[in-house]
Amino acid sequence: MAAPFSRLCRPLWRITTTSTLNKGVRNVSSSRQQWSAQNVKTAGAASPWALHGALCLQRLPVVSQDGSPIEEDFMELMHLMELERSLLSDHELRLLEDAARMSRKQEEDYDSDEEDYRDNEIVTAQDLEDIWEQKPKQFQPAPRSQGVDEKDVSSSERCLADSLILLAKKDVGSQKLWLLPQIQWQTGETLRQTAERALASLPGADKKATFLGSAPCGFYKYKYPKEIQKEGSVGAKVFFFKAVLSSHKHLPLEKNSFAWVKKEELQDFLKPEYLKQVRRFIMAL
Repeated sequence: MAAPFSRLCRPLWRITTTSTLNKGVRNVSSSRQQWSAQNVKTAGAASPWALHGALCLQRLPVVSQDGSPIEEDFMELMHLMELERSLLSDHELRLLEDAARMSRKQEEDYDSDEEDYRDNEIVTAQDLEDIWEQKPKQFQPAPRSQGVDEKDVSSSERCLADSLILLAKKDVGSQKLWLLPQIQWQTGETLRQTAERALASLPGADKKATFLGSAPCGFYKYKYPKEIQKEGSVGAKVFFFKAVLSSHKHLPLEKNSFAWVKKEELQDFLKPEYLKQVRRFIMAL
């Protein structure tokens, strides 16, 4: 008796499928082993680039900026339009009543019995205005500057109406360059922790700042001088992190080593290529 067709085909199907699957598994396992070996080889090789975390520390404006002539004229126009369209206040109505009462008293047929009880008031609206005008004269507004020379870039209290950025002078080979405060990355820390360590390394006590996120806001890389490249390091890759100074109190920083500058003053301190990358994430607030 002949065997069923399914019995004859089933072994062939199982053999074909099993061999195909086994072959596929062996190929995947082999590729994973090769990929892992490549990763181990890559991780073991030292990178020729040094990683740095940089701090873009910004001091926000403390006082409002002076208005331009156009802004002053526009503000005066809006004040005049608001005054013309507004209704009289109770005090202004009282001034008109007092003026009308004084006018009636000067007439020949004036009869004091016709006036109401307000004629007996001693303090008039004009007297109140005179008293109120004395109070603003006694008010002394706070100074718009802290008595610091505006050209003294070492002080964080200069140019209170503008936003300032902190720069530090660093030794790069045989040169001294102005850069944003930076420090080299250490194994085991994140790049933001590196930037926080750059903040803590600045001289002076109680430097409080608020970091704006954990992701870098900018990137820049540069090559070391040739005499340093011979030691195995090609250059540095710098990752910038933004932070805002929480207090505008004066920080005791060394002159000629640190500078608080405005955005338009950066071109006087930074190299063109470095300045090009920094301008991308600095906003003049």
